[in-house]
Amino acid sequence: MPAAILEQAIAQVKRVADLLRAAISQVIVGHQTAIDLLLVALLCEGHVLLEDVPGIGKTLLAKSLARALGCSFQRIQGTPDLLPSDLTGINYFNQQTGTFSFRPGPLLAQIVLADEINRATPRTQAALLEAMEERQLSIERETIPLPRPFLVLATQNPVELEGTFPLPEAQLDRFLLRLRLGYPSIEEERTILRRFRSEQPLQALEPVVEAEEVLALQQAVQRVVVTEAVETYLLALVRATRSQQNIELGASPRAALALEHASQALAAIEGRTFVRPDEVKRIAPAVLGHRLMLSAQARLRGRSTEQVLAEVVASVPVPVEELLLTGTGTEDARQGHVARQG
Repeated sequence: MPAAILEQAIAQVKRVADLLRAAISQVIVGHQTAIDLLLVALLCEGHVLLEDVPGIGKTLLAKSLARALGCSFQRIQGTPDLLPSDLTGINYFNQQTGTFSFRPGPLLAQIVLADEINRATPRTQAALLEAMEERQLSIERETIPLPRPFLVLATQNPVELEGTFPLPEAQLDRFLLRLRLGYPSIEEERTILRRFRSEQPLQALEPVVEAEEVLALQQAVQRVVVTEAVETYLLALVRATRSQQNIELGASPRAALALEHASQALAAIEGRTFVRPDEVKRIAPAVLGHRLMLSAQARLRGRSTEQVLAEVVASVPVPVEELLLTGTGTEDARQGHVARQG
């Protein structure tokens, strides 16, 4: 893609990202990093695992995103008696017409919040994750495509483990990002009290972009340039997780693809037509953290995945600027970089 056309497309991505940030911030107080990462997942058409304690605002964040996009929204409450058909929908016999009719389930929406996914049985979890991966539903002998854009936000409580079915590593690998919102600061919490004291900002939130435009922006993000030097750095990060002694299961090739796509989206929402190592470093914890399995020795010593991953990132040398501006197929990126530096 010519440099001028790419810059125009990425400028549109940044404009829409700024509009979505502003709209969601009318409801959500703080959590700007989480909002940015949510936009990254939207532009990559990936899915997000929100792992945090109750009451932080996970459901409100999902609803705010859906309203700002003008997309359909459905919520699924994970329980042990939840069946796969409760998610996908069923064919039932309509006595009035004498024929079978399809009753759609909550997965036939554009933004789906799967609350407390780890309380659902493995069979139901598998049905949800299959829809996430294939973006279609198989009901009896029929295949139903899911609406686009399609984004699943799944939540789980990391503290309460009784009555839960933890997601295995192979299923965790289907999520593009894992986010933790964390508690707000005292000033943010004061703002929350005042904002929600007498009104509900979510009800007043209006769409700022149409779903069809989001699909076009997703195509533009895929054109963000990844130079050979950045590509080598990204692969070095991923491969370093496979040789770290504290990690029993390292990042997969799917993780490398996810890291590249997420880095492209992060660069795009900041208005850049090329990926820097900084984008790779910033988003690596959210992309790789849930895909790694620590060794038994590391868990016994009380090490966390975040700590070990930070050591991995620190151990991989960052390419110098001269290397970033060299490589095949990156003339547009070099020109854009030189123009900005000039």
